[in-house]
Amino acid sequence: MNTPNKLTMFRIALIPVFLIILYLGFKYSNIAAMAVFIIASLTDLADGYIARKNGQVTDFGKFMDPIADKILVVAAMLWFVDQNLLPAWVVLIVIVREFLVTALRLVAVEKGRVIAAGLSGKVKTAVTMFCIIVMFLPLRQWMVYICIAAITLTTVVSGVEYFIRNKDCLSWET
Repeated sequence: MNTPNKLTMFRIALIPVFLIILYLGFKYSNIAAMAVFIIASLTDLADGYIARKNGQVTDFGKFMDPIADKILVVAAMLWFVDQNLLPAWVVLIVIVREFLVTALRLVAVEKGRVIAAGLSGKVKTAVTMFCIIVMFLPLRQWMVYICIAAITLTTVVSGVEYFIRNKDCLSWET
């Protein structure tokens, strides 16, 4: 297994650590969990950089990297919902977008095509991860609202962009 794939698997392994720290609820658990989230997020940047630089882009990475991101992000968002810091409808939008993009990718695979993350998907991931990190900090409510708006907007825009860019995969004919 190449380095980027190992980093993706490491990111997935950090998710239960992240959640355990949050739910233990010790004095600085938010800070410790935020640190784990940042480390996990940085592995996303590192594995993408290493894969492109060394020509180690694999189909495994194209599929597992976005899945690892989604699990990490949804885990954090669900904790924020549990803590009444994030409305559940935001998480629903994120999850619905992920299911739809995953369905599109599955249809594309049936047609012999692998859909890698596009620019808007990468921006969405970066904005979402940044906002999640920010939401671990003690904030004014208006800053939380900005994060909610940014997450929602980038999620919807990137989802629409995936479908527009890959509409040829969605023919009604068999």
